[in-house]
Amino acid sequence: MSNINPGDTAFILICVALVAIMTPGLAFFYGGLVRRKNVITIMMQSFVSLGVVTLIWIVCGFSLAFGPDVHGVIGNLHYFFLNNVGQTPNPQYAPTVPFLAFFVFQLTVAALTPALITGAFADRVPFKSYIAFLTLWSLLVYVPLAHWIWGGGFLQQWGVLDFGGGMVVHGSAGFAALASVWVVKKRVFAPGEDERPSNIPLIAIGLGLLWFGWLGDNPANAMRANGIAAQALVNTFIAGGLAMLVWMFTDWVRTGKASMVGALTGVLAGLVAVTPCAGYVPTWAAAMVALAAGWICYGATHLRAKRGWDDSLDVWGVHGIGGLFGSLCVGWFAYASVGGHDGLLNGAGKQFGLQCAGVAIAIGYAFCASFVILKVVDLVASVQVSRNVQLQGLDETIHGETAYDLT
Repeated sequence: MSNINPGDTAFILICVALVAIMTPGLAFFYGGLVRRKNVITIMMQSFVSLGVVTLIWIVCGFSLAFGPDVHGVIGNLHYFFLNNVGQTPNPQYAPTVPFLAFFVFQLTVAALTPALITGAFADRVPFKSYIAFLTLWSLLVYVPLAHWIWGGGFLQQWGVLDFGGGMVVHGSAGFAALASVWVVKKRVFAPGEDERPSNIPLIAIGLGLLWFGWLGDNPANAMRANGIAAQALVNTFIAGGLAMLVWMFTDWVRTGKASMVGALTGVLAGLVAVTPCAGYVPTWAAAMVALAAGWICYGATHLRAKRGWDDSLDVWGVHGIGGLFGSLCVGWFAYASVGGHDGLLNGAGKQFGLQCAGVAIAIGYAFCASFVILKVVDLVASVQVSRNVQLQGLDETIHGETAYDLT
């Protein structure tokens, strides 16, 4: 207990509260993007993740992700049911804060990640099938990836860097979303049905909460109230703003209109791309990552549309491609003087090679495992509701509730 630093502890606890608000923020963001008859469904999918993943994390998820390493592949059950997780700091992960604080921070991140995927198959997946997918995906995809990169697994042993979750969180969710495109059939629309977002102000509220929470998410990965945390916070904030401008002006030039939804999506692209390198790169590099991410993610969403992939809310284009791009940027822009290892621009090419290998393994595993999980769930309980349910809306048919009573 004598090793606990009150300043570091207070900082992490505040960050935990900020990250915890990101999952409800995602619920608002997605709730505004979908059609009116499916708002409750998509929001429920985000909120229920907080419950299901909490149970998994307590029982075995945290231990498998961050327990003592077993052959570089998975953790053991040393922390099973929070055994050995208490107020005493853990020198491997959090040397100056209670280990419980590290546990709950990682829990908030673990709960957010599978909720991101729901935007890809919005409007058409039964709730019970989603619960099954959420459980299996958390255990079989998120937990191993978290161990490989953050918990002492083989990728971390190689030297692969992922400050806030470009591979573990956004890349895995984005490429799981892409896998769902090949398993879950396209949405059904009634003739003449309005396909536009149901509530743009709700999208703005959700994005505002996500941006606010991100200012705790990335800095907390420093696990101390220090200069790296400050660098991560600054990099995170400017990335959202700059990518927003790129997306907005690109859309404006292309369509003749400055779209609110487009601008907010640009913020998200910038936040995603800077996440893996937030504590490793100087401010000017974070700005370059954000500016490039605005164009790259914008192009990815239009490629998706051109190919006819029904990733409903562009999870692959924003989270998958943004996370992939940001993870590779660590190998370009990282500076040991900031908090990581030197990248290509500082005369070291090894880190870029490691980042390429890490990205290929992480997103390849996430895509393949997610595809298999969805196929298995589909065999047991269909991953798509009937045509009639889609036309009527999932809110009333599955949950017996509506977001907006217009009568």
